[in-house]
Amino acid sequence: MSSVSTQYQRVLSGMRPTGQLHLGHYHGVLKNWIRLQHEYECFFFVADWHALTTHYEETSVIAPSVMDNVIDWLACGVDPGAAKIFIQSHVPEHAEMHVLLSMITPLSWLERVPTYKDQQEKLKEKDLATYGFLGYPLLQSADILIYKAGQVPVGEDQVAHVELTREIARRFNHLYGREPDFEEKAEAAIKKMGKKNAKLYKELRRKFQEQGDHEALETARELLKTQQNITLGDRERLFGYVEGSGKIILPEPQALLTKASKMPGLDGQKMSKSYNNVIALRDDPKEVEHKLRTMPTDPARVRRDDPGDPEKCPVWEFHQVYSSVDTKQWVQDGCRSAGIGCVDCKQPVIDAVISEMAPIQERAEDYLNDPKLVQNILNEGAEAAREVAENTLEEVREVMGLDYD
Repeated sequence: MSSVSTQYQRVLSGMRPTGQLHLGHYHGVLKNWIRLQHEYECFFFVADWHALTTHYEETSVIAPSVMDNVIDWLACGVDPGAAKIFIQSHVPEHAEMHVLLSMITPLSWLERVPTYKDQQEKLKEKDLATYGFLGYPLLQSADILIYKAGQVPVGEDQVAHVELTREIARRFNHLYGREPDFEEKAEAAIKKMGKKNAKLYKELRRKFQEQGDHEALETARELLKTQQNITLGDRERLFGYVEGSGKIILPEPQALLTKASKMPGLDGQKMSKSYNNVIALRDDPKEVEHKLRTMPTDPARVRRDDPGDPEKCPVWEFHQVYSSVDTKQWVQDGCRSAGIGCVDCKQPVIDAVISEMAPIQERAEDYLNDPKLVQNILNEGAEAAREVAENTLEEVREVMGLDYD
């Protein structure tokens, strides 16, 4: 569980500006965001600074890509009334947080991030021997910690980045979480819990510190989340006290694992612009139909009367996403017996994809026709995000000795 009170749990997620989004983004990321925005306090941002880590020589593509991203988010159902939507660079507190955290982050922690060498290998044509590229995982950590986010939705390949963030938060709390009167404040906070809860908290604390009982630690954390008579500061203080550490200034986030997208590309590989196998969310219906009609199929079906195997056909993967049980059975029987042709097989997919995209495209058109509305949404999101970010920074500056008032 996150060491943040339930009422203060937040979700933070960002996306690099890549221009118009495709069905892979919709099924792999945006559907999840749309669900989460009704369960948590969500912050969704366009990571334009992160785009500079690999595209610092091609900056002209960033601004239009940012707007395309946001329009597609809104068209898919990301709700500015339920989530804060903003551009990373419009909240400069991210940059200050990044600088402050860089002062305590060992260089070796950044060099061992798995994606560091992987990306250098994959992007050999680019000069990535820059601090920005080495430090981008730390900027991600700043993005998360500036909002004290408790949950970070990521795929398995990004778990290492969340773990780095946890280590940085732990190190920060160890260095700066010791208030001069920490224990006195903690004991005073315990008394506010009432005799019964205070006794239980102390017993759980003893079990963890003397016996290493992690179940007791989790129980203590859950107990603290239910307490209504203590402040947020007291709660964070008592989270640290039960562990034997100091006040938890920057809570450690949890990776909220998202299922890998089942949305295949037109060639059966992962849907990706780099593979040129995508259906963009704003593709014209005729273009969508053309792309799907010309998809490759089972190579064994050379003629109409040749039987095939759906498992060897990229179109079958689209049926897995879009078709009912009955339709999938019709495909299995018809393909294996040559009872249906490949054109017949593709038609239900074509109809389903165009039907799914129609309301998205209609909403996108509204936003394209009113760019000022999109800008207002981004301005309001940035303003709300800055308020939260500044509150965190005030606390960070104070414990780091940078509060000169």
